[in-house]
Amino acid sequence: MTELTDLTASQLGEGLRRKHFSCREVMQATLARTVALNPRFNAIVNLAPEDALLAQADDADRELAAGRDRGWLHGVPVAIKDAADAVGFPTTKGCELLAGNMPGRDSIMTARMKAAGCIVIGKTTTPELGLGSHTFSTLWGPTRNAWDPAVSAGGSSGGAAVSLAQRLLPIADGSDFMGSLRNPAGWNHVYGMRPSQGRVPQGGNPDVWIDLLSTEGPMGRSIDDVARLLSTQAGFDARAPLSMQSRFDWPGTAADPAGLRGLRIGWLGDLGGYLATEPGVLQACRAGLAHLEGAGAVVEEIPLGFDTAKLWECWLTWRRAIAGPRVGALMHLPGAKEKVKPEAQWEYQGSLGLSYADFRTASQTRSSYYQHMRSLFEQWDLLVLPSAQCWPFPVGERWPQQVAGRAMDTYHRWMEATIYATLAGLPSLVVPAGFHPNGRWPMGMQLMGPYGGDAAVLKAGAAYESLRAGFIAQRPPEAP
Repeated sequence: MTELTDLTASQLGEGLRRKHFSCREVMQATLARTVALNPRFNAIVNLAPEDALLAQADDADRELAAGRDRGWLHGVPVAIKDAADAVGFPTTKGCELLAGNMPGRDSIMTARMKAAGCIVIGKTTTPELGLGSHTFSTLWGPTRNAWDPAVSAGGSSGGAAVSLAQRLLPIADGSDFMGSLRNPAGWNHVYGMRPSQGRVPQGGNPDVWIDLLSTEGPMGRSIDDVARLLSTQAGFDARAPLSMQSRFDWPGTAADPAGLRGLRIGWLGDLGGYLATEPGVLQACRAGLAHLEGAGAVVEEIPLGFDTAKLWECWLTWRRAIAGPRVGALMHLPGAKEKVKPEAQWEYQGSLGLSYADFRTASQTRSSYYQHMRSLFEQWDLLVLPSAQCWPFPVGERWPQQVAGRAMDTYHRWMEATIYATLAGLPSLVVPAGFHPNGRWPMGMQLMGPYGGDAAVLKAGAAYESLRAGFIAQRPPEAP
């Protein structure tokens, strides 16, 4: 018999409606596995009391018995990333200064997930202030990779990815600035999608016009779950005036590999040697692409055709302009200089010297790049890059100092491969691609589509999933 914790969110919802099991049984199984494994992986924090969660599960069972169905997540346990507000749980963002930060109401995303019926059991870990693609903090400690606890889980949605891979959760939310849900998805052999800019509204930002480089999005163990969660998260909200007006609806149709025939895929690789990339990463992604080619897709290695050095400088300016003030808002608090990590203070210090002219120049570069990518998608249906440039590194390191023999000049340079979707506002779905030769470290690849093309990207992901069902179904070794 399949364990309840092995089921996806969609499978759990269907089983609950057919009364194959109860919400209480699902909650009991979830809590039992979390209590057994979370101390080893450190993926979920501020777990709610068991009796309170079982009472909520009993309420959900009574509603189903009375014919009241709140939605596709009715009675399904979830944990919200510790960057988004959920009433009853602190929003710490992995920062000691925010350990007691209790929100007065749910974020837009949390409210929508609750409206779909989920039961929030706790929060998933994130690095301090969500900065750095390695989930550790002085508040919570390190989150360990689901496949090898000796190495990084990635980040900033590291807790979400590990919870999925280790079957602590059936589905998870993430957020993504510089690959924050894409990198951990790739490193933990699950799915993660950065939606088109504006697809998922965020209402809690102090700025509603510029801060959209960061977006929330879905993570899961199946494309159907990822797409259904995106449908739940997406949709206009007046608190986020630049959020998309159009709805996102997932038809839930069966994956059809025949739809890959003739699909035009541009493989960007390491951008002609520009990106420092460890041995084996490109090979893992190319092996994944071979399955799409085998189904009739046309895959060709192509140049990006844009000044990558200029784009990196554009990225540094935009990131400082957004991340710096977020850090600066905390720097007046007692103990901030001692407690805020140096990478965050570096972003803050860099933002202090930015002029309007600097930002205007960077914005024009970004605008030019967006138009360039639009022209590429006139020729190609998908563009593909690795989800990271290196394999998971030792969990005790802050960030890789070198990649493939090249020095990394910033704490996030090793994640440069993720900025190409972010800066153009593109949907980017990470799918499992392959493993390191040691068999323990996963790698993913980004399937990027044109702005607004989220459904087409997911459709391609679903076809890929059907082609590699056995590979994708692999799970981490059981913890000793």
